[in-house]
Amino acid sequence: MVATNRKAFHDYFVEDRAEAGLVLTGTEVKSLREGRAQLKDSFILFRGGEAFLIGAHISPYAAGSWTNHTPERDRKLLLHRRELDRWSSAVATRGVSCVPLSLYFKGSKVKAEIALVKGKKLHDKRDAIRDRDLKREADRAMKDR
Repeated sequence: MVATNRKAFHDYFVEDRAEAGLVLTGTEVKSLREGRAQLKDSFILFRGGEAFLIGAHISPYAAGSWTNHTPERDRKLLLHRRELDRWSSAVATRGVSCVPLSLYFKGSKVKAEIALVKGKKLHDKRDAIRDRDLKREADRAMKDR
């Protein structure tokens, strides 16, 4: 696991997940191997029949020279045509968004876990925090027994 988007779990309800490949340069892969990525304010944009990862920050590689990459460039996602059509139509019609949840290595390839998400209201966030606190207290009580 290289990077996770913990803010997405706080701000959204996750409806559907998928795995997508990323088109990266060599220095981006080396920087990811060092764990230098951030998905905090990133999202997926569908344009021209393709999907792009927007706003993901991959720090420049320390040992890179003039071949280093731009930290926040748009990166193309690799999906099957059927998945791409299904997800882009869902984003266009159902009022959901598409965000990356995590970046990880699968063999030598970099993959992104992406999700269709629906926004949480303020009271939903408060309910989630209250449920998490109650679960934590219950686990502590069971541990003490």
